Amino acid sequence: MAVTPKNITDILRNIIFPGSKDNVVDLEMVQEIRTAGSRITFTLVFQRDDDPNIQVVSQACAVEIEKTLGTEYDITITPKGIHRMKAPVLPGVKNIIAIASGKGGVGKSTIAVNLAVALAKTGAKVGLIDADIFGPSIPLMFGEEEAHPLIEKVDGRDMIVPIEKFGVKILSIGFFGNKENALIWRGPVASNAIKQLIVQGLWEELDYMLIDLPPGTSDIHLTIVQTLPVTGSVIVTTPQDVALADVIKGVSMFKSKSIEVPVLGIVENMSWFTPEELPENKYYIFGKDGGKNLAQYMGIPFLGQIPIVMSIREGGDLGIPVAWREESVAANPFKELATNVIQQLELRNENLKPTERVRVKKR
Repeated sequence: MAVTPKNITDILRNIIFPGSKDNVVDLEMVQEIRTAGSRITFTLVFQRDDDPNIQVVSQACAVEIEKTLGTEYDITITPKGIHRMKAPVLPGVKNIIAIASGKGGVGKSTIAVNLAVALAKTGAKVGLIDADIFGPSIPLMFGEEEAHPLIEKVDGRDMIVPIEKFGVKILSIGFFGNKENALIWRGPVASNAIKQLIVQGLWEELDYMLIDLPPGTSDIHLTIVQTLPVTGSVIVTTPQDVALADVIKGVSMFKSKSIEVPVLGIVENMSWFTPEELPENKYYIFGKDGGKNLAQYMGIPFLGQIPIVMSIREGGDLGIPVAWREESVAANPFKELATNVIQQLELRNENLKPTERVRVKKR
């Protein structure tokens, strides 16, 4: 039988940490599981180097694996004295912003890309993770569909060097596969791929890390908040009622007691159509001020309105984000959006305690 990391975690759920009601898996002590043939290796993370339970817990884990799988396996357990639930995952990143939407088709990735570029133009250090794993569009929108990130050894670990363009460091699952092939992955595989982009990305110091989430609510959203202390979320919508109904679900997810990620505000995309040569003309194709009114109704900051301008679409298709431009009817709304996001982050950080990673017990 081929042994998988999931087999090991299932077995180790039987090991209760001394003096606790929780098992070593739910306590997130079991890390870096590797299985290859008859070899099984993993790390046991303790809260301190001199924990008196190191030997007894390590031995209990080995005995439990042998009892279940047999004695023909070579088991290597490495104890460490730093509990990763407490240690920062990305210590050099100051603010982590989740860009979310209640439904697809509202231009969430367009907002994420242009907001990242607009933030970078303020002189900030910015990163962007494409977590929309089944429809990664960030490589196209940065003109980097053929890019392949390099791997660099750092302290013995293989780290992925993000692609850097327009002042933004980017990583996407789209860099690691054929762009014409669909990804057919189950939830756990997709979640592990996102974790890898986060923890193995060589991000270094960043003022802002943006995460372009899939539409709706899914395993990926839960993976993000379990892996990272998300500073705040930005919700993208369009003005029409069908999109606004889903915004309420997205806001409710982030505000729920099990997650508790502050909502920095709502962005209304496709607010009106404006011909670039006639910037004063506004045609409200999808209704007027729907997102703005909803933000007011829900008591959530309103971060801005982004019009439908042909050059925004062209910038995404050509891989040159419109926010990279100087003053224009298309670029100016993203500059204003970046200013408002920075302002809301400052207010959030002044008035609220830092977000903690979500800890969800597996049953």
